[in-house]
Amino acid sequence: MKKYLLLGCCCLIGSHLYAQTLPQQAQTALQSLSKDAQLKYASYALSVLNAKTGEKIFSVNEDMGLAPASCLKTITAATALSLLGTHYQYKTQLAYDGSINAAGVLEGNLVIKGAGDPSLGSPRYQVATESAVLQSWMAAIKKAGIKKITGKIVGDDRIFDTQTLPDGWIWQDMGNYYGAGTAGLSWRENQFDLLLKPGGKTGDVVTLTGTRPSLPYLTITNELTTGPAGSGDQAYIYLPPFANLAYLRGTVGLDEKNFSISGAIPDPAFECAFRVEQALQEAGIANNGATTVRLLRQNNQRLPQQTISLYTTLSPSLDKLIYWFLKKSINLYGEHFVKTLASQQSENVSTAAGVRIIRQHWQQAGIDSNALNIMDGSGLSPANRVTTAALAKVLFLAQKEKWFAAYFEALPEMNGIKMKDGYISNVRAYAGYITPKQGPPLVFAFMVNNFNGSPGTVRQKMWKVLDGLK
Repeated sequence: MKKYLLLGCCCLIGSHLYAQTLPQQAQTALQSLSKDAQLKYASYALSVLNAKTGEKIFSVNEDMGLAPASCLKTITAATALSLLGTHYQYKTQLAYDGSINAAGVLEGNLVIKGAGDPSLGSPRYQVATESAVLQSWMAAIKKAGIKKITGKIVGDDRIFDTQTLPDGWIWQDMGNYYGAGTAGLSWRENQFDLLLKPGGKTGDVVTLTGTRPSLPYLTITNELTTGPAGSGDQAYIYLPPFANLAYLRGTVGLDEKNFSISGAIPDPAFECAFRVEQALQEAGIANNGATTVRLLRQNNQRLPQQTISLYTTLSPSLDKLIYWFLKKSINLYGEHFVKTLASQQSENVSTAAGVRIIRQHWQQAGIDSNALNIMDGSGLSPANRVTTAALAKVLFLAQKEKWFAAYFEALPEMNGIKMKDGYISNVRAYAGYITPKQGPPLVFAFMVNNFNGSPGTVRQKMWKVLDGLK
């Protein structure tokens, strides 16, 4: 009996020493980081919880609201999984108004009714690729006996509001792929590529050799110049929503070969309708061109009303969308999820309405909504403010949910830790789960705002702090 008592006491002592040692290690590492020249004017916060009990193990500035960058995606994903469910699917309708006569003439419009699916036409899913979707739609049109269309191909994106970008996004982001806006009818993740060739010496003009795919309806003014070797990609696309004129500004490194950058499609509903128009032409089915509900309304033309469905395209299930949302940090998905939450809750479908639902959901779970002052669902807005205490608690609560396995799998693994990273200008953030060599598993959130110098070196210094928790 004495032998077992002694062993139990040793375990208790070991646990106590661990509980004392871990905060000391974190404190020492943080003190070193706070004295670093890169953090002279910075704000930082760290929260560490026992992943089993939720007990606070260590914290610094846990109630300080900081920009979380893409770590906000962990909150958006958890909310979407909670309120929509892992099996939720978007349903895009291929339909028509008017009638189909005996000769196979559709006397009316072909209508693509968007459901807010961010994955329609995406290359990430075999069932959702551009070619797969178009093939299924052409097959449905052929099955209906349609040989000619007297009307137009109408992209109907009315399920979402007309403000495609959240408040707080900056001009430099919005024309680039990571700043692609939402659309009730999105297509190919609302992206396109620009193919570029640097000049022969620094200062030379960079040649725009083309776009992928071809976008004949878009005019591009190229102001790019060649930067020094090693300077890499400093090129930006300035292209606001619904515009047809883009500007390329910045530099491309002299040593870049086979170089491309990705831009944001300004009108995704039109892009989708345009691709359908092209597919119809290839199939020999005449029509009167592509348009959108927005353009019809703008030109005071009749909008499609009563429609008859030809085909329903189902998106991959939500858990599969969440996988790529977190793994590859796709901003577009986060903004779609926010508006989808609003549409499912019978709210006015807007980013602001969806954000209110997110804050209310976590308020009901015991998290002060004032600790989640957010503007969007992706973290791209520099105006977002979240506390590490709130973020860590969301991660802790997520473990209790039936969807947690899918959520955990979707988190990237870096530096030997399952965690989401976040980066925007002068902001670095990490949030996730650590299984230490000793002691209980941990949940943590760690943010640094307003650092100076290289974001790469700040990352390494933050990882060193996290190493003390392993």
